[in-house]
Amino acid sequence: MKSFLTEIKEHFGSGNYEGDEFGGATGHNGSGLPTGLPNNFMFATGIECSYPTIDHGRTRRDLLAECDHYNRYQEDLGLVKEMGLKVLRYGLPYYNIQLSPEKYNWEFADLAMAEMQRLGITPILDLMHFGVPDWLGNFQNPELPVHFAAYCEEVAKRYPWVRYYTPVNEIYVTAKMSAKDGSWNEQLKTDKAFVTALKHTVAASIMGTQRIAKHRPDCIIVQSESAEFTHELRAERTPAVQLENKLRFTALDLLYAHQPEGEVVNYLYDNGMTRREYDWFMAGEPPGYQVMGNDYYGRNEKIVLPNGEICTSMDVLGWYTITHDYYQRYQKPVMHTETNVLTASEGPTWLWKQWVNILRMRKEGVPVLGFTWYSLIDQIDWDKGLAQKTGTVNACGLFDLDRKPRAVAEAYKMLLREYGQITIVPHGELFEVTTRPATLKVEV
Repeated sequence: MKSFLTEIKEHFGSGNYEGDEFGGATGHNGSGLPTGLPNNFMFATGIECSYPTIDHGRTRRDLLAECDHYNRYQEDLGLVKEMGLKVLRYGLPYYNIQLSPEKYNWEFADLAMAEMQRLGITPILDLMHFGVPDWLGNFQNPELPVHFAAYCEEVAKRYPWVRYYTPVNEIYVTAKMSAKDGSWNEQLKTDKAFVTALKHTVAASIMGTQRIAKHRPDCIIVQSESAEFTHELRAERTPAVQLENKLRFTALDLLYAHQPEGEVVNYLYDNGMTRREYDWFMAGEPPGYQVMGNDYYGRNEKIVLPNGEICTSMDVLGWYTITHDYYQRYQKPVMHTETNVLTASEGPTWLWKQWVNILRMRKEGVPVLGFTWYSLIDQIDWDKGLAQKTGTVNACGLFDLDRKPRAVAEAYKMLLREYGQITIVPHGELFEVTTRPATLKVEV
């Protein structure tokens, strides 16, 4: 009996059929450097821009200054373009821009933003990164949400071409390091101070987003939040560690109007949150298109040993497992918003491991919008959480402080060449990132 393949071969040839290039066997597989099309996966880097105070407010840690970005911003932004990247997590120095409630200094911001626009780089604009202006004091100040909202509105008005924002970077880490661990800013170590800082920063993010949306109704809010977990290796679990594993969700619970567990609600009430404040947070999530960004470093995961000693677990669960828990909780599109490793020789392997996590998440059908190696250049003193100013260089950048490429830069370029044109979700070219205002209130 004659095979149908014989008939096909006689009429159409043996493979490479006309039309196959349009999504058939010879269609495009997503390789090639990013094009910047709206349906493309967002490959990004970031420029480290933390600016908390230490020494009880006497010393400001401005990493933009310490890593010499103010003087070399054109060179740094040029490196982003040279890498083939279209997207950059970028933080303006809030503490040095809003000089008083009604006075602003835009000198450096205007230069950097103009250069990004000239180079065709899409910023995810970070508006508060671990610190506030001196005149605002710290995160215990209840006036913070009002003044920060005014700042956000001025930014949105001044740079109307910007669509992507992170109003407050890592809200949970900001509150914890400032008010529970005693490392930065107010340097307090109480549950009440932590809850106070938490509610003020979440409220600042919400009100800042409201003001951005006034001027950019189609704004995309990429909330960068630390993906954390503590493994307790004790036969009988302790309430403190179990509570901590629930508190890690609290910033996003308040931001996204997601009811926390009863134990967490009681903790909030016991430490200064009023019922009126809680109801305000639960009224609804902020405007705009909301993206849940999860930052993951191996040091985010910790192991508590039976004797109470704490050690870093380095991706026992990993970004995929922890972020999947967050996704199941909030059902928001996801972005891997930060990662690195502090030893340069381990950078390429860590990059590939993170990418494996992203591919696995995509296979689960979770919409992952992007990935960020953080940061473009090496950082300083993050091995000690910026709490001490020793000038230790952390070799975690794509480039060192002399702007010479590290091995991870070449690995990232290889990754970009292989995957740079994949879409956000399979067949994502069917869809576009619309510029219509966000209007959906109730999830279906």
